[in-house]
Amino acid sequence: MEKKSTIFTATHGVMTAEVGVISGELELVTTCEEDGTLTLSITYVGAEEWYSLPGDAYRLHDVRDHEVVHNMLAAVLERP
Repeated sequence: MEKKSTIFTATHGVMTAEVGVISGELELVTTCEEDGTLTLSITYVGAEEWYSLPGDAYRLHDVRDHEVVHNMLAAVLERP
Protein backbone atom coordinates (compact mmCIF):
# COMPACT_ATOMS: atom_id res chain seq x y z
CA MET A 1 0.00 0.00 0.00
CA GLU A 2 1.23 3.45 -0.93
CA LYS A 3 -0.18 6.79 0.25
CA LYS A 4 0.23 10.21 -1.31
CA SER A 5 -0.87 13.47 0.32
CA THR A 6 -1.30 17.03 -0.95
CA ILE A 7 -2.55 20.16 0.81
CA PHE A 8 -4.30 22.70 -1.41
CA THR A 9 -6.88 25.48 -1.33
CA ALA A 10 -10.23 24.80 -2.98
CA THR A 11 -11.84 28.16 -3.70
CA HIS A 12 -14.80 26.68 -5.59
CA GLY A 13 -15.21 23.61 -3.40
CA VAL A 14 -14.88 19.85 -3.73
CA MET A 15 -17.88 17.51 -3.76
CA THR A 16 -17.79 14.75 -1.15
CA ALA A 17 -20.03 11.70 -0.89
CA GLU A 18 -20.86 12.32 2.77
CA VAL A 19 -21.45 16.05 3.28
CA GLY A 20 -21.62 17.65 -0.16
CA VAL A 21 -19.27 20.49 -1.09
CA ILE A 22 -16.37 21.52 1.13
CA SER A 23 -13.94 24.35 0.43
CA GLY A 24 -10.95 26.10 1.93
CA GLU A 25 -7.63 24.57 2.91
CA LEU A 26 -8.00 20.84 2.24
CA GLU A 27 -5.82 17.74 2.29
CA LEU A 28 -6.17 15.07 -0.39
CA VAL A 29 -4.90 11.57 0.36
CA THR A 30 -4.85 8.82 -2.24
CA THR A 31 -4.07 5.27 -1.26
CA CYS A 32 -3.10 2.64 -3.83
CA GLU A 33 -3.20 -1.05 -2.96
CA GLU A 34 -0.97 -3.64 -4.63
CA ASP A 35 -3.88 -4.72 -6.86
CA GLY A 36 -4.36 -1.14 -8.12
CA THR A 37 -7.39 -0.32 -5.97
CA LEU A 38 -7.35 3.43 -5.40
CA THR A 39 -8.99 5.17 -2.43
CA LEU A 40 -9.57 8.94 -2.56
CA SER A 41 -10.01 10.77 0.76
CA ILE A 42 -10.26 14.45 1.62
CA THR A 43 -10.45 16.51 4.81
CA TYR A 44 -10.11 20.03 6.10
CA VAL A 45 -6.47 20.58 7.11
CA GLY A 46 -6.15 19.69 10.79
CA ALA A 47 -9.56 17.98 11.03
CA GLU A 48 -10.04 14.39 12.10
CA GLU A 49 -13.06 13.53 9.94
CA TRP A 50 -12.29 12.26 6.43
CA TYR A 51 -14.64 12.24 3.44
CA SER A 52 -14.60 10.29 0.19
CA LEU A 53 -14.87 11.65 -3.32
CA PRO A 54 -18.01 10.42 -5.09
CA GLY A 55 -17.88 7.75 -7.76
CA ASP A 56 -17.59 4.04 -8.27
CA ALA A 57 -14.63 1.93 -7.24
CA TYR A 58 -11.38 3.30 -8.62
CA ARG A 59 -8.62 1.03 -9.91
CA LEU A 60 -5.34 1.73 -11.68
CA HIS A 61 -4.25 -0.56 -14.49
CA ASP A 62 -0.64 0.00 -13.43
CA VAL A 63 0.21 0.95 -9.82
CA ARG A 64 3.16 2.98 -11.11
CA ASP A 65 0.59 5.55 -12.30
CA HIS A 66 -0.44 6.38 -8.72
CA GLU A 67 1.75 9.47 -8.38
CA VAL A 68 0.64 10.88 -11.75
CA VAL A 69 -3.05 10.32 -10.97
CA HIS A 70 -2.68 11.82 -7.49
CA ASN A 71 -0.91 14.94 -8.78
CA MET A 72 -3.43 15.37 -11.59
CA LEU A 73 -6.37 15.06 -9.23
CA ALA A 74 -4.88 17.56 -6.76
CA ALA A 75 -4.29 20.05 -9.59
CA VAL A 76 -7.84 19.71 -10.92
CA LEU A 77 -9.40 20.09 -7.46
CA GLU A 78 -7.36 23.23 -6.75
CA ARG A 79 -7.99 25.11 -9.98
CA PRO A 80 -10.35 28.09 -9.76
